[in-house]
Amino acid sequence: MTQSAAVHDPGAHSSASIAPFLLRRLHSLTGLVFGGYLVVHLLVNATIAQGGSVYQTQVDKIHALPFLPVIEWTFIYLPIIFHTIYGLWIIVTGQPNVSYYPYAKNWFYVLQRTSAIVIVLFMVFHVLSLKYGVFGEGLSFDARGRALETVGTHLDQSNFITGVVYPIGILASCFHLANGFWTAAITWGLTVSAGAQRRWGYVCFGLFVVTFVAGIVALVAGANLS
Repeated sequence: MTQSAAVHDPGAHSSASIAPFLLRRLHSLTGLVFGGYLVVHLLVNATIAQGGSVYQTQVDKIHALPFLPVIEWTFIYLPIIFHTIYGLWIIVTGQPNVSYYPYAKNWFYVLQRTSAIVIVLFMVFHVLSLKYGVFGEGLSFDARGRALETVGTHLDQSNFITGVVYPIGILASCFHLANGFWTAAITWGLTVSAGAQRRWGYVCFGLFVVTFVAGIVALVAGANLS
């Protein structure tokens, strides 16, 4: 009787079964947090097309925030680090079956994970070059009154950076963002029915279009500065 009760006891779940559930939810939550930052980042960058004073004003507002390093680590760096590490674990342990069942959702599953790998490589270049000047001083970003000037210098360093690296990075980021928001609604039980998922899919597609256009507008405007 004791063994039977233990087997059927709903409270007898092991930490091994609970941990993946919590990690998946945290992975989804950090994706939403970073996704919100990405939307703001792309929209701010799109103001490059409005001229130096407008873009510099937006940059100054961001860098004038109190406790900026704390905000960056809390809402950008730590969510990215966790989301990336656990996301790579999902990719390594995942079992895509698109070769057997080539349905649209299976393709989106593969593209979501492929875009994640592209984004990791893109972020390494983007952050290390702009923020820390690791790949050359000409690629670094100076927010103190020279934001627009350094954007133009950054994009003028190489046609490969402007014509290949950034378009692919923007495309992968915007797709991953939109598809991630779509799957997050399912993860959190917000879109249960097929109709709800379809309607939310239209919203997410709109989000993809808006963010992708904003990213390309910023890229083209920045590339035409020099």
